[in-house]
Amino acid sequence: MTKGQKTIVITGASSGIGYATAQLLAEKGHIVYAIARREEKLNHLASLKKYKGRIIPVPFDLGKFDSNLLDSFFKEVSTVDVLINNAGLLLNEEFLKITEEQILEVFNLNFVSVVKAIQYFHSRLKNEGSGHIVNISSVGGVTGSVKFPGLSMYSSSKGALSILSECLAQDFNEDGIKVNCLALGSANTQMLKDAFPDFNSPTSPEEMAEYIVAFSLEAHRVINGVTQVVSASNP
Repeated sequence: MTKGQKTIVITGASSGIGYATAQLLAEKGHIVYAIARREEKLNHLASLKKYKGRIIPVPFDLGKFDSNLLDSFFKEVSTVDVLINNAGLLLNEEFLKITEEQILEVFNLNFVSVVKAIQYFHSRLKNEGSGHIVNISSVGGVTGSVKFPGLSMYSSSKGALSILSECLAQDFNEDGIKVNCLALGSANTQMLKDAFPDFNSPTSPEEMAEYIVAFSLEAHRVINGVTQVVSASNP
């Protein structure tokens, strides 16, 4: 690895903000392990341009977390500088119509898979000596923010990431691992269109990615256990 080059793992990298973030990190010269289910999207991302760094596709279903399968990609990776837990599942449904299956599906991907990913990569982040975990939440999961009908399960599952980040900042204090949370507002992604078909965000995925990249690479030097709202609009 070249001087200043970091090893970064990002989930939900096949579309939207995750896609733009992985691309920008590779453009800046870093080694990016891009995790998502859609292998063809990851391969396209990896071959899209000649990066200063590199994108390594990791086709993997976080909802069916299989550590043995991840080992096939990370067996030779001893250290990870940054873990960005970006994957998310949106459910837009009237509360009284939500089924138990839907609740479990949303919380499994938005929360449980994050827990499992952190457990899996913990030793590699600890080996690095100053690892940074960035959990991507939503402004809808922040206490006191404006809430919208139909998003109760999504917002609740994302809100749980804020508390998890605060707790792990203490749990991992002696390991040298910092844990923070970004509560994102809207960006023009397919997920936003699914939730608000008639709304056009003033923020592009690329603009949001610029903030995430800067935060992921630098913020842990000065903050830990913090949830930071990143929003230029409502929603």
